Amino acid sequence: MGSTTARPEAARVRPSPRLRGELRLPGDKSISHRALLMAALADGASTIEGAGDGVDVRSTAGIVRTLGAAVDRRPDAGRTVSYRVVSPGADGLRQPADVLDCGNSGTSLRLVSGVLAGLPMTATLDGDASLRRRPVARIIEPLRSMGAALTAREDDSLPPLTVVGRTPLRAIDYTTPVPSAQVKSAILLAGLRADGVTTVRESVATRDHTERMLRARGVPVERVEGPDDRVAVSVQGGMAVQAVAERVPGDVSAAAFWLVAAAIHPDAELVIRNVGVNPTRRRSMGAEIEERSGVTGSSDDGVGEPIADLVARSSELRAVELGPADVAAAIDEIPVLCLAAAVATGTTVIRGAGELRHKESDRISGVANGLRALGADIDVDGDDLRIRGGRPLRGAETDSLDDHRLAMTFAIAGLLATGETLVERPGSAAISYPGFFDDLERVRA
Repeated sequence: MGSTTARPEAARVRPSPRLRGELRLPGDKSISHRALLMAALADGASTIEGAGDGVDVRSTAGIVRTLGAAVDRRPDAGRTVSYRVVSPGADGLRQPADVLDCGNSGTSLRLVSGVLAGLPMTATLDGDASLRRRPVARIIEPLRSMGAALTAREDDSLPPLTVVGRTPLRAIDYTTPVPSAQVKSAILLAGLRADGVTTVRESVATRDHTERMLRARGVPVERVEGPDDRVAVSVQGGMAVQAVAERVPGDVSAAAFWLVAAAIHPDAELVIRNVGVNPTRRRSMGAEIEERSGVTGSSDDGVGEPIADLVARSSELRAVELGPADVAAAIDEIPVLCLAAAVATGTTVIRGAGELRHKESDRISGVANGLRALGADIDVDGDDLRIRGGRPLRGAETDSLDDHRLAMTFAIAGLLATGETLVERPGSAAISYPGFFDDLERVRA
């Protein structure tokens, strides 16, 4: 028996003797969000091919439409969509008549806040119950210092978030207290509407999609790397964002599930097509992964996104030690990396993973509880995890907590665990990866 729906809120996964197949993934979620928002800021027609079609990206598309841009969505072949966005530009966007619905998307909430901060309008961002538990103070502080007015419930800590924009904003030189690509991106997007140079300083370099995409749209971005992984990114205010045609690479966070699946399975070879291989989102535990570069769209110039085909095979994984810098760079992949660590030789230590507690769920507790149920040896000490690898996994009942990363992690574990693995609330996978369970069935066939 393969992966089948046990009841509307659960899926059953049984081990597979071998894994084979070729996969084309949803478009990168992080890049799809940013492409839609930059299209809204640009005057004219932008096209976005290969975008992700998960629920989160649709939330951002809906917000862009509500702000006054024409958004045309059409399906591509496979699991992606294309968008054509015709916008009047930042100065032509309109004040929404209703609340902007971010759904479950923290990325939408944070990045749209940066856009709204520099627009002469008032708008409120809200979402589902999960989103209402996500912290917003880290966005409010820098955007207020730029001159926008932001308020939220419970002493400005939780959504809904109301933004009263200002034009022009004040440029700032800001050091993020917690490394976050979303906070950095929100400030840079606001900085486009500021008077002067806005600089964001990070103690740990985070993913650089926003910087690359701004450069590709004619906005100069300066990046200065310092000692101890520190980096400063600056953008000049008043620069026009150009409308462009863009192709979104396959989502590397989605690819991580299949890379781990192949690596931990004793008889596996999976080919993953057109994956984004941005260097700020790579981590290794010794897996045998062949990278076939030269795919159309590859770039090493810091402007476009590098893309490659990946071939993953059964591997002998080894334990690693990950610190805050690694967690910041691989924040979405940590749950499935914990699964890899449970199978690897040695003890993996992950330190400074507190940001995982503020995602769709408390991912530290969620992944620890699920992997323990599957037989893994995992300890949690504050925001640190210690995973002693090498113990065989056994089928068990796991709860995704309505978190897409946990649902997919436990399903991948079920391909290897003896017996049957039950994944509660698997539908959350559609947040980032519609069709994940269909692909799971394909690679085991």
